[in-house]
Order: sequence, then structure tokens, then C-alpha cells
Amino acid sequence: MSTGDTAPQEREADSGASRHRPAAVVVGGGIAGVTAALSLADGGMDVTLLEGRPRLGGLAFSFQRGDLTVDNGQHVYLRCCTAYRWFLDRIDATALAPVQERLDVPVLDASRNRLGRLRRTALPVPLHLARSLATYPHLSLAERANVGRAALALKGLDPTDPALDERDFGSWLAEHGQSQRAIEALWDLVGVATLNAVAGEASLGLAAMVFKTGLLSDPGAADIGWARVPLGELHDTLARKALDSAGVRTELRTRVTSISRMENGRWGVEVPEGPDTSGQILDADTVVLAVPQREAHGLLPKGALDDADRLLDIGTAPILNLHVVYDRKVLKQPFFTALGSPVQWVFDRTDASGLTEGQYLAVSQSAAQDEIDEPVAVLRERYLPELERLLPAARGATVHDFFVTRERTATFAPTPGVGALRPTARTNASGLYLAGAWTATGWPATMESAVRSGTSAADAALAALGRPRGHLFREAA
Repeated sequence: MSTGDTAPQEREADSGASRHRPAAVVVGGGIAGVTAALSLADGGMDVTLLEGRPRLGGLAFSFQRGDLTVDNGQHVYLRCCTAYRWFLDRIDATALAPVQERLDVPVLDASRNRLGRLRRTALPVPLHLARSLATYPHLSLAERANVGRAALALKGLDPTDPALDERDFGSWLAEHGQSQRAIEALWDLVGVATLNAVAGEASLGLAAMVFKTGLLSDPGAADIGWARVPLGELHDTLARKALDSAGVRTELRTRVTSISRMENGRWGVEVPEGPDTSGQILDADTVVLAVPQREAHGLLPKGALDDADRLLDIGTAPILNLHVVYDRKVLKQPFFTALGSPVQWVFDRTDASGLTEGQYLAVSQSAAQDEIDEPVAVLRERYLPELERLLPAARGATVHDFFVTRERTATFAPTPGVGALRPTARTNASGLYLAGAWTATGWPATMESAVRSGTSAADAALAALGRPRGHLFREAA
């Protein structure tokens, strides 16, 4: 860090000279941490952001593989994700991650060789999906009717009811007449991608929140958006530019070892010795811990939470991504999802990756507990034939590259009871706050949840200091 050789007494004198601007340290440079830092800076604070990795972006990042720029995984958001849309606007990236004009999801049933689509019209809810559901070929007429009745029952649920958090979504669907086929062809199609769990292993409260907000709140709520450039360009390059413009001091490759209350009543954030530092303690009025739950548990001072060990009970769930580079174009659509196949969602990443010849497809596999540690050779043998079965044009194509990215702790596990374990932004320690998609945002572990957690932590900190909050975005219905 640039002040690594400054003596503690000199740092204290420097901070005293700028006491008119309260100081904040944000630990963690993922989307939650970047959001918190921007919001605190917008609220008039002197902010330092510390990130242990050599980049920003957390688990939504890019890397180079030869001439390809590769995202570690396919990330999407919905039009109802008003906080993430605010974040994109704040870092001047909205045009780089546009949303569909209208929801349109190609659904290919490999076992029946039949294509269906989930599309919306401009009609009000719930009629906006009526035509699509009425003609959806992957369900029988009776199953379609039962889906409509279950959707109306779901609309009447209160996702914030603690009783819903204790139940699993799968048993609720079965009680409301949903066949296993309907769960696979519709409910899990959406739920696995958004919750990172199948219906039987997901909290009813979180599932109700997803479906009510995404499909039953506004006709355009579920329109899908995704980055047309590498994620690193958004969450690292443009985020860093926005932080710099806001006056945030960003330090990469800087891990925090402890956080403690100092004699002057402020917080001391300890950074160990390293290549660029001689070891130092940063002092701050406010600290935001925007790191994963286990790391937060290790850094929280004693008594900061009533039962800090609850953080260790929040499980994690993996996401596996398969990357295939063909010598020719094999997929005409920007993306599709599959039934009757181990393949879940497939996206065309050719243009975003910089590939100039052939086509690059990313296969995103959520809830991948059974495959996350499989060898690349096994996954190649399993999935290349599946892609050929789904995409006839791939059958004569040459595979130039096949590789795998694994996020073993991609999200928190949205299991029944997890809601009671997720802490709010505020802790028992004045001036110390938590952020991260795993905190109590009401949302599953998405980029939307990460942004909401960052703004919640910043709002709480600014309110405690009598300052206005530093962001504005419309709450989703």
C-alpha cells in the first residue's frame, strides 16, 4: 500500500487533519464491496477499499486463455433487478449489458427433439404469460392448467413469512398439483438458475420471492439481461474507474488480518506485512465487511453478532461452467436451455470473448454438487455428445478447445431455514457493518443481492453519521 511506511503517529495526525470527512474502510472488492464503497463515497465519506485478489469483481470476473477473454461463469440478471441496474448505471456500463426487449427463452427438449419458448406479451400480469403457457409444448394441457393455479397460489404468499423459510419449495409444489414433469420443465428451469438449487432443496420463502418478483409483479420483470462484453470490463475495469472518480482509494492484493476497536474509539483494520506494505493499521469511523460468510466470521470482533457461529451454518452451493470452442457456428440463438439432458443453459460468448473464427459456447450448470469435482476428461466425454444431440450443426464440427471453470462456493445454499441464519447489515458493534449476497437482503445469492447488501450497509453507516444515503434505485415489487 502507498502508505505502508508511514508511522502510526503520523497516520493519526494525518487523519486528524481530515476529520471533517469521516473515514470508512471496505474489506472486499466484489460487487457488494464496490457498491458499498461507491455509496459511502457518494455520501461524503473518505473511503478505502481493500481487496486481497489482484482484481475487483469477486466471483463475477474474467481471465485470459490464449487469445480468448473468458468469464469464469455466465451471469445474467432480470429487469426487476433494479439495484444491479443502478450499479450498471453508476459505473457507466448499462449499454454493455442490455436487457431483452421482451422475455424470450428457447427451451429444447432433447428427449422429444422439440423446441418450445417461454415468451411474454405486453398484457398485464398474469395474462402476459398466458399465451406462452397455453402453447408450451413440454407440458400437457392438464399440467398447464395446474401451473396456472399454482402460480395464483404462489402470488398470495408472503416471502418474508418465517414459516415459509422453514419449508421446501418442492413439497409445496407437489401439494399444489405440480407433476415431476412440470417441476422439471418449468419451475426448476427458472429456480435452479436463480436459486442454485432444485425445488426440493430450496427454501419456499426464497422461491416465492423469485417467482413473485420475476414473473408475477410486472409484465417485463423477467426480461433477461447479460453482459455483451467480458465481466471483467464491467466489474473490474469500469468499477475501478468509477471508484477512482468517486475518490475511493483502492488497494488490491491487500488482505486484512484483524479488525479491532482502538483506544480512540475508532476501528483499526490491520494489514500484514507484504511485498508492498510494511504492516500497518488503518483507522476508520466505519468498517464494512464485504467478504464471504466464513471470512467474515474470522474477522468479526467478539460480540459483534449475538451468535456469530450461525454464519458457519450457512452452507454453500457450487456452479460448474463448461467452455467449448468450435471451428464453426453451431448455435444461431444467443442462448437456450435444455430439458431431457444434463445440459442446463448454453450461451454464445463468441463476440464477448474476442474469438474471430468459429463459435465459443459457455454451458452453465447450477446446483452442480455431483459434478463439481469431476475430471475434465469425464465432463468432456459426457457433455460434447449432449451438445451434438441438442445442436445438429455441432455433429460435424471440430472442437478446438474444451475447458472447465469451477466455483465450489459460488453461492450460499438456499436451503430451508437459511433465512434465519442470514444477518442484517448492522452488527452489535457501532460503526461495523456486513455486506455480501449471503446477508439478509431477501434475495437469493445473485448480483442483485450483492448490490442490495452493499447499499444496505452504506445506508446504515451514513444514517448513523447523520448523512444522506449515496444511491437511489427503485425497489422491485
